[in-house]
Amino acid sequence: MREIITLQTGQAGNQIASAYWQSLLVEHGLDNNGKYVGNSDAYQTERLNVFFSEASEAKWVPRSLQLDLEPATMETIKGGPLGKLFRPDNFIHGQSGAGNNFSKGFYTEGAELLDNIMEQLRLETERCDLVQGFQLIHSLGGGTGSGLGSLLLSKIREEYPDRMIATWSILPSPKVSDTVVEPYNATLCFHQLVENSDETFCLDNEALYDIAQKTLKNSNPDYDFLNALISNVISGCTTTLRFPGQLNSDLRKLGVNMVPFPRLHFFTCGFAPLVAPGTNSYHKLNVQELTQQMFSPLNIFAACDPRLGRYLTVAAIFRGQNVASRDVEESMYNVQQRNDAYFVEWIPNRVQTSLCSIPPAGLRMSATFIGNSTSIQELFKRTHAQFAAMFRRKAFLHWYSQEGMEELEFSEAESNLQDLIAEYQQYEQASADDEELEEEAEEGYEEE
Repeated sequence: MREIITLQTGQAGNQIASAYWQSLLVEHGLDNNGKYVGNSDAYQTERLNVFFSEASEAKWVPRSLQLDLEPATMETIKGGPLGKLFRPDNFIHGQSGAGNNFSKGFYTEGAELLDNIMEQLRLETERCDLVQGFQLIHSLGGGTGSGLGSLLLSKIREEYPDRMIATWSILPSPKVSDTVVEPYNATLCFHQLVENSDETFCLDNEALYDIAQKTLKNSNPDYDFLNALISNVISGCTTTLRFPGQLNSDLRKLGVNMVPFPRLHFFTCGFAPLVAPGTNSYHKLNVQELTQQMFSPLNIFAACDPRLGRYLTVAAIFRGQNVASRDVEESMYNVQQRNDAYFVEWIPNRVQTSLCSIPPAGLRMSATFIGNSTSIQELFKRTHAQFAAMFRRKAFLHWYSQEGMEELEFSEAESNLQDLIAEYQQYEQASADDEELEEEAEEGYEEE
């Protein structure tokens, strides 16, 4: 049934994943213990086993592993509303924590847990008919999300080379920073994401704060509120895997249509409708309105402005009973015609659309946006500038070398990030009749 297994890593990953599972339970008519309490609609249970496996007594258990290097996060989940939902064996944690240190998650503390994690992952894959891929939810700023997340990526790529790996990655924010060594952790993690991930969805707290305050008029949003926003996007992207629709999509189709070159797989995403409470009556919810909101820079969940770059490819996933495919195609065509300068000219059909007739809970229709834009290089440049400032003075480096890391690894990660930025710049400036690019692309293809 083309199942997907979720790995939630670190405190941020587990908190976001909890909000995500909460929204899946509502959409599929399950209670907090995994028992079906829905309205007997066939669509709710038809593809339930993509993300859940059926246990005894009609209980559905998420196909997920909860991972952290300290027990506190696990205890919070076990003591929370979803404590009885997950399989007890799939809670795997260390004792001492990663202490915001990539090398602890990648080399020392994380490596000790790796065999146990891969064994549980193997058991989870054996419960599936046909695994389509894995999704990793983590943050790049902390030690567990970046270090253990990177270690898992490389190990999964080694063990399951032909399966898709998607990551939902919380990137460092431009102004709001939780940890001082965030640029180090993020740069070292990018190094692994470029090589081992197939699709990376980039999110960051600052963009979410802006959406909450400016668009949704919530002056003091907490993490639960932000996690609920992220869960809308994740559940929107997985809609066509979980429900039947007119135009279906899955992780592999998304990758094939969204990634023109193997390294350029970093996406921005968005969700519509985002409307402040009490102003619903002033908005007419239709395909045109959703499309307009979806492409708005204010609705992008990462702190980069798509108007400063060009879209390589775009995917739009529409949900709702009254969404007509003709309306979707028309509005997508109009957007491309009006904003032609913001799309690269050497990819003629840049938009992939998917339609699903099941709306999300509490809405009549919605749209999820995924864009592969060259403006994502803003995020990388910002991280690199912060990394370079500290690395030049060798600040904080002893914490990493104590765990067995070498300076050379930092230099390699930095040059890989610089190469990635250069690639995005190169393809942003390319025109349809660039001969140099054709030769370079051919050379790159032959090398691979």
